[in-house]
Amino acid sequence: MKFPSLISFMPGLAQLLQYEKQWLRDDVRAGLSVAAVALPVAIAYAQLTGVNAAVGLYSCVLPMLVYALFGTSKQLIVGPDAATCAVIAAVVTPLAAGDSMKHWQLVMTMTAMTGFWCLIASRFKLGVLADFLSKPILMGLLNGVAITIIVGQFSKIFGFTFDERYLIERLSGAPSYLSKTHWPTLTMGIVTLATYALVKRFRPQWPASMCAMAMAAFLVWVFNLTSFDISVVGEVTSGLPSFQAPAFDLGLARELVVPALNLAMVSFVSMMLTARSFAAKNGYDIDADKEFRALGLANIASAISQGFAVSGADSRTAVNDANGGKSQLVSIIAAVLIGVVALFFTAPLKYIPSAALGVVLVIASISLIDLKSLWNLRVRDKSAFLLACITLFSVLFIGVIPGITLAVLLGLFQFLATVMRPTDQVLGLDHKGVIRSVDDSGKAKSVPGVFMYRFNSPLTYFNATYFKRRLLEKFIRESEPVDCIIIDAVPCFTHLDLSVMAMLADLHQLLKKRGVRLVLAGRKRQMLSWFEQAGMQTGEGGILIRPDLYLALKMNQSYKQALAEGQAPVIQKVPDDAVLLHSHL
Repeated sequence: MKFPSLISFMPGLAQLLQYEKQWLRDDVRAGLSVAAVALPVAIAYAQLTGVNAAVGLYSCVLPMLVYALFGTSKQLIVGPDAATCAVIAAVVTPLAAGDSMKHWQLVMTMTAMTGFWCLIASRFKLGVLADFLSKPILMGLLNGVAITIIVGQFSKIFGFTFDERYLIERLSGAPSYLSKTHWPTLTMGIVTLATYALVKRFRPQWPASMCAMAMAAFLVWVFNLTSFDISVVGEVTSGLPSFQAPAFDLGLARELVVPALNLAMVSFVSMMLTARSFAAKNGYDIDADKEFRALGLANIASAISQGFAVSGADSRTAVNDANGGKSQLVSIIAAVLIGVVALFFTAPLKYIPSAALGVVLVIASISLIDLKSLWNLRVRDKSAFLLACITLFSVLFIGVIPGITLAVLLGLFQFLATVMRPTDQVLGLDHKGVIRSVDDSGKAKSVPGVFMYRFNSPLTYFNATYFKRRLLEKFIRESEPVDCIIIDAVPCFTHLDLSVMAMLADLHQLLKKRGVRLVLAGRKRQMLSWFEQAGMQTGEGGILIRPDLYLALKMNQSYKQALAEGQAPVIQKVPDDAVLLHSHL
């Protein structure tokens, strides 16, 4: 592979090759801060996923290094994420049926599948899916996942075990569960929370989560609190992860395919929201298709290193940016530090109480909750508010996986509704001779004898009938006689579709019987080619095709007559570019 091709394939490497020495101090400081925040969170997310704490560390090191080479964002930090871990746990736990080794293997398999889905999406340039789940849908999804995680962690903080899988059943049994509270465990949770709050209050520059977990582990070690039945992480394997081949049947793997697709979708959309916001703040652009590939490679790297699925970590990215991180060297520094801990310093981790991890997860999940913004949608956009609420309550009532599936379907339906039933306009001329939409403002008026129409969506087989119906409905409402219909072909004729061409032929014949000419304005060269392929007649006796709306109008006999009678303004100039035309509308 040639060196320029390698640079194109690894955009992160290109950024590192252009590294500036004055960035080093900020990047080292940011790398230390990111590692300090990522360590406790990785251990907590490992518990949430249902695997050993060491797996959380494995899920940080290699994926962060891979993203540093293949990602296009200078600030984004990848790693374990609350939503992805909750999804994996919801899918894998019932399949593993209590077998911890099978659970771990299923987690790795689902992670690898997620990575391969991302690579497939990147290969087909599906980075546009970053816009697929609308912000309201994602808002409802993340709020629902966060609430689900918080309720789930109450069992670790209060020292009891939930018998039910779903949130509603757990909440309905709250009085019974609270009566089973294990007071030493709850006390440990309160101490952890108090330590976190004190560090945040008096030493905000310190990593509060790490300090809180260190204090809890120190108390367990010094006072031998395990004798009070306080649950702890236990032995954490040190050293390099030993590769394990999955040892389960193909039937279980099939159960992971669709959930892995959902996870890839949600992880990518969430990651892109974070990456784009920090890219905009720091004045550069990112490539969505390359980000899809980078996420896929990071997840495959995580699976190879015996870890679980990763995504863009908004909290750690914010820490990076707040400490002045300038490049992906921050990820490399943080990965090396976490790797050193995983190799040589895992012994103290066994004293971390589960209650402390529960508190850290609750704190991390609270940052995902934004019910105020969701409620504000009620005033700004009621349909968006409804979508967000449907997604939120689906996650709460029927579970994380069905909720995510519904969110993806809602995104699809929202897109289809926009394409199938788009907006449309009747066009006219203003007093300066500029084509504009005819509306209640009265700035533009229809040209006598001419009906101009725009359909604001690409025409295809599933909206062709709607296009025809809308055009005829608006045409029939015209109060003055019309002998020519001009259709703006630029926004709606984007590709050849034989169903659309058949609809045009039917429309032409219908209008011809009424003595009305049909003219298509815009995309002349493409339209002539498509008409030839479809075997349809153009020119006299067929559908007329003009280069743009202005020429179509200027060459129309009804316009010339209205102009001569003083009923239409003079078109001063025919634009050379269709973009100029649309800028007036």
